[in-house]
Amino acid sequence: MTDESNGSNETHGLVCAHHHLYSTLARGMPAPVNNPTNFEEILKMVWWRLDRALDLESIKWSAMLGALEAVERGCTAIVDHHESPEAIEGSLSVIADACETVGVRVLCSYGVTDRHGSEGAKKGLDENRRFLKEGGRGMVGLHASFTCEDETLEAAAEIAESFGVGVHVHVAEGPVDANAATRLKGFTKDNWLIVHGVHLEDDHGLRGILVHNPRSNMNNSVGYANPIRFSNEVALGTDGIGADMLEEFRLAYARHRESDVAASPETAWGWLTNGYRIIPEAMNDRVVWSYPNMDPWELAFSTGVNPIEVMVEQETIWANGASTRVDANEIRAKASEQAKKVHARLAEII
Repeated sequence: MTDESNGSNETHGLVCAHHHLYSTLARGMPAPVNNPTNFEEILKMVWWRLDRALDLESIKWSAMLGALEAVERGCTAIVDHHESPEAIEGSLSVIADACETVGVRVLCSYGVTDRHGSEGAKKGLDENRRFLKEGGRGMVGLHASFTCEDETLEAAAEIAESFGVGVHVHVAEGPVDANAATRLKGFTKDNWLIVHGVHLEDDHGLRGILVHNPRSNMNNSVGYANPIRFSNEVALGTDGIGADMLEEFRLAYARHRESDVAASPETAWGWLTNGYRIIPEAMNDRVVWSYPNMDPWELAFSTGVNPIEVMVEQETIWANGASTRVDANEIRAKASEQAKKVHARLAEII
């Protein structure tokens, strides 16, 4: 995309290589009773409570809003990782349908975990299998090795292999998952997504694309992944903090530059464009931008660059500051209603 974009205000549609669409409902959620002091506590006090409060209706509107916000930032393809332990069956189809309505491409997976016992893990595995068997575009999801038994890791890998897809899994995001490479090494394939990798050794031995999420890593205070140290290809995700991939590119470059004064924005731009290795169809999409030269050296220092027109295949899905497919005000209103209901349910979840 770099050469084609030099001297042009157009790019292909951008790809978010790791998202949690349900996290759009986290905004404004009540703070936990106690302030988390580390990454594991953040998971337990915030995210693992939020995902238990989801139902299929809230999943629908969170995905609609997340997809709309992606289009508004020129992102036409999302790799989503979902968890909703109280509403597993059918959840991936709800997300896929919501994204299709908005016009965004999505690669779905359900994050299987043993946090809710072996029965919960089985339901998650079954949801991944059901969705893929019915023709859904997706991968098999795992939350992380530290919340999964060996049998669950093996089952997920087997399902993925049977459908010819990869596994989408958080890896060594925080110290609590530092031994992830040991747990996963015998399973990974080149089509896996290895997400975060902050606490991996340089020569970790895992196969797959490593997905770097710099903003989320900073927000959770887990450290800098410094992904150039790995032999894996690297792509960029947001870990659920929207889908503004130009902004994520800028942050990835700034974080890289902070650790190495010789760092070039072309490296982070390469990470961004590696999203096409995961969803190559996004290269058929086109975005016209408000900036005349979509070159990484200029974009790294140019904020406020906005899409003017977004086309998926040959269809214009965004023009003149609005979606051509859906009512943005309705989506925001419905998502706000669902967020209030989800936040109210949090009071019942310890």
